[in-house]
Amino acid sequence: MSTIGTSSVTLLDFQRRLDPDDRIAPVIEVLAESNEVLQDMLWLEGNLPTGHKTTVRTGLPSGTWRLLNYGVQPTKSQTAQITDNCGMLEAYAEVDKSLAMLNGNTAAWRLSEDKAFLEGMNQDLLDALMYGDTTSDPEKFTGFGPRYATPSATVTDSGYNMLAGGSSDTDNTSIWLVAWGDNTVHGIYPKGSKAGLMQEDLGEVTLLDTNSGRYQGYRTHYKWDCGLTVRDWRYVVRICNIDVSALVAESSAADLVKLMVKAIERLPNLNVGRPSFLVNRTVHTMLRIQALSKAQYSLGFDEIGGHKVLTFSGIPVRRCDAITDAEALVSGTFGTP
Repeated sequence: MSTIGTSSVTLLDFQRRLDPDDRIAPVIEVLAESNEVLQDMLWLEGNLPTGHKTTVRTGLPSGTWRLLNYGVQPTKSQTAQITDNCGMLEAYAEVDKSLAMLNGNTAAWRLSEDKAFLEGMNQDLLDALMYGDTTSDPEKFTGFGPRYATPSATVTDSGYNMLAGGSSDTDNTSIWLVAWGDNTVHGIYPKGSKAGLMQEDLGEVTLLDTNSGRYQGYRTHYKWDCGLTVRDWRYVVRICNIDVSALVAESSAADLVKLMVKAIERLPNLNVGRPSFLVNRTVHTMLRIQALSKAQYSLGFDEIGGHKVLTFSGIPVRRCDAITDAEALVSGTFGTP
């Protein structure tokens, strides 16, 4: 399932548009290899230097049943303007020049050494994507967690797209269903900048060891300005309160399959965006075990982008290790299907 006619692109799509000599291409490949979310997450340039201001529809206009000789009163939809800011994620990678020169391809060797920095920034991005909260960490961006923190039984509230996993314990996790798209949910990057992680080779510099001794080395600067916009809250569903200990023990565990079916039914239209489930390692493992019984469940392995991917009803299930097994119990009144 994919977005038709979208102006947003994934980072892998962005890579294909780069000049063949642009050094950022292998960096994007490294990111995508260790971050499954990036394979579906779409990105759009913001309309502000620090983020993106968007108009969100909060209510639909109603029609009127008209009688002959009677007029119709005009109506309009309800909207609100929301500004989502980008966070600035940066890192400096440094290597000893003498060590780098031992390898025949210095640039390739430096990139291999920088992979640890890339993986760390990957995890930082995912952590902000799931739990970032600018009220407590203003340097980050607001992720999914704070936007879907209070359940509601009112169908016009974003909390209606929160489903209860049945736990009453303290070790919980969540499953997220996100339909990425231009008019639904997408990542953002500042106006006038490029999507994804930027790499700048600062060349040879004098470095200091722990004792303030000097030596020559190479320094690389990595910078990732990014944020998240939820234009239509109906295209994100959170299944929370999934008891991790019960899930692992396979005793009195939440019925993940039924919950995921309910999540899909919460989406207004599966053809509007590019849907994918986001789960952590624990849930992904249990789903793979359930996938062994394909006759019973809508779980299987499909080939997407040349790779075998766990899917549920044709929707890819992406592993996101930033989703913890220690979420607090979410209290409130949940809506029913």
